[in-house]
Amino acid sequence: MCGADDGRHHEGGAGADADGAQASFSALLEDSAEDLYENAPCGYLSTALDGRIAKVNRTLLDWLGYRRGDLVGRMRFSDLLTVGGKLYHETHFAPLLSMQGEVSGIALELKAADGSRLPVLVTSAVKTGGDGQPLLIRTTVVDARDRRAYEAELLRARQEADRERDRLRTLATTLQRTLLPPALDDVPGLDVAAHYHVASVDEVGGDFYDLFPLAHGSWGLFLGDVCGKGAAAAAITSLARYTLRAAAVYDPSPAAVLGNLNTVLNHEYTGDDPRFCTVIFGLLAPAGDEGAFHLTLASGGHPPAVLLRADGTADYLPTPGGQLIGVLPEAEIATTTIRLTAGDTLLLYTDGLTEAHTAQAGVRYGDEALLDFTRSLAPTTASGVVQALSALLDSLGSGVDDDTAVLAINVPRPPGEEQR
Repeated sequence: MCGADDGRHHEGGAGADADGAQASFSALLEDSAEDLYENAPCGYLSTALDGRIAKVNRTLLDWLGYRRGDLVGRMRFSDLLTVGGKLYHETHFAPLLSMQGEVSGIALELKAADGSRLPVLVTSAVKTGGDGQPLLIRTTVVDARDRRAYEAELLRARQEADRERDRLRTLATTLQRTLLPPALDDVPGLDVAAHYHVASVDEVGGDFYDLFPLAHGSWGLFLGDVCGKGAAAAAITSLARYTLRAAAVYDPSPAAVLGNLNTVLNHEYTGDDPRFCTVIFGLLAPAGDEGAFHLTLASGGHPPAVLLRADGTADYLPTPGGQLIGVLPEAEIATTTIRLTAGDTLLLYTDGLTEAHTAQAGVRYGDEALLDFTRSLAPTTASGVVQALSALLDSLGSGVDDDTAVLAINVPRPPGEEQR
């Protein structure tokens, strides 16, 4: 019996507690409208049509540090604004409010009693009477300090990101410059020119070229393209460039030079992260008569060179079957030998040019377009064809999404002989 009585007692106590909690919650919901107005989480004020403050809630008074008597009937809403805010209120805010009857979410700054500034978002609406005539202006003020701090932090982060991007661009540009020769050597009896078109200043490309002297009056030249971009591509570019120069000193035969590079790349970069490139290497030597030159070219998977003849013709030089350098332990190297005479120009390029997008959606520039373009230039000089291709790349704009290197050599015509 005692146990049963205790159970009824506890049950009754729990019910009383629940009733008390419900009553307290109900009391909270019965706050007066005046209390809700005075202690709202945002500021409220009402003004006459001329802006004179007629009513203001305690929240806004606390934010600004004023007493009610300091504002009501004595100050206008515009008196609470900073100089810039007051000017904006007079030229934009008030006219818009008059025309539209409401203006929402305007960022302003209010002056507190101690001279500090309070960033706020202001929404004002005109209250009208039954006859549609305006009676007063009701304004809601939201504290925007947290938002302002958030925006300031976003701005700081953006400025820091901009500085970091500029730093990386400078680093990429500097690194790119170190991967190319500062200037091409002068070759007696030849006109030479080169151009490097950067597709993106944010990344280091993998294109490279060089022209350098060898023994017995001969010259080595090469132009290549490493797969990928960025630091990894830059490392391969540097390795390829210096390997080609060193191999040419040891054995200048173009096929042997590319074979050495293939061995180095295949040995150093195998497994899960293979690295390869396309390269065309040439051995250039005077022919001994009338300023002509013999040129032997070897290609490892590289686009064929273009020969612009003195007679106005232009065609690709066949180097078929050459394999990518670094993919297989033993690469097949394609070679061809030509004779360059007065007025002839040889053009080497990377595939950033032929694979560029044209204005026609989905269409690449292509090999045929390049051949037609060079035929329109022939006969020309090394500097002439390089300048024309530089302008072409610029005209393609963002369609060039890969770096492009161009290298040209020309046997000048005898003095006094005119170009056609």
